Amino acid sequence: MQTHRIGDDVTVLSDHLEVPGLGFLPVNAFVLHAREPVVVDTGLGLPDRDFVSTLAAVIDPATVRWIFLTHPDRDHTGGIFALLDAAPQARVVTTFLSAGLMSTECPLPMDRIYLLNPGQKLDVGDRTLHAFRPPLFDSPATMGFYDDRSRSCFSSDCFGAPLASPELAGGADARDVPAGDLRGGQLLWATVDSPWVHNVDAGRYMQTVRAMQDFDAESIFSTHLPPARGLGTQLFQVLADAPSAAPFVGPDQQALMAMLQGMELAGALQPPRGGS
Repeated sequence: MQTHRIGDDVTVLSDHLEVPGLGFLPVNAFVLHAREPVVVDTGLGLPDRDFVSTLAAVIDPATVRWIFLTHPDRDHTGGIFALLDAAPQARVVTTFLSAGLMSTECPLPMDRIYLLNPGQKLDVGDRTLHAFRPPLFDSPATMGFYDDRSRSCFSSDCFGAPLASPELAGGADARDVPAGDLRGGQLLWATVDSPWVHNVDAGRYMQTVRAMQDFDAESIFSTHLPPARGLGTQLFQVLADAPSAAPFVGPDQQALMAMLQGMELAGALQPPRGGS
């Protein structure tokens, strides 16, 4: 994992995963440096990741007061229990549904939960966080928030994009991605992560897009995109175009067999260790 400080208020804890056939998907968590520090999601739970150690390079985990869980998918909860141990004052800000979904495998401690709904607010000492449901999401438990002091919008999975290289996926600025590649990746991700977008009432969907746009955020922080500053017009156009984008169709068994055969062939062509 890498860290990127974005202005005075936000640090990105940046990670990524390679998705065969799609590219490299950013997987970010964040620290909001409020008077009562907020950690937004807790990254991947893979054995070689140590979320708390990465966080400790940015902030003393014991000072964390809030863990904002945007939804309970595995790429958002990897370090949550280790962080709860390392941050004894912290409470997990989440929805009733999100806490319920967590309880099916490893329940959150009830006395550490702070339930918040989209449309409600949370005071974190020197600023107010305005909770909302993003226009695109893959879990009905999803919740993002807008920070009215830094004018930063934390959008969970919304605006994500698989990118062409690990360097781009782990980058500090979405503007480093060519505009056409960024748009194409975001439309692809929208149809992968939110396939229901093709079946919704267009008018009601656009109401959710405009509601998010009305925050007029200077910075947009997505779990699955490098930090986006000065890209609001471009990003919201992608949301508007998502319902008419081509639906995603994943590989079938025949394609999987072809991929496996290709991997076997590539392995056979590699020289043995110590060979020339």
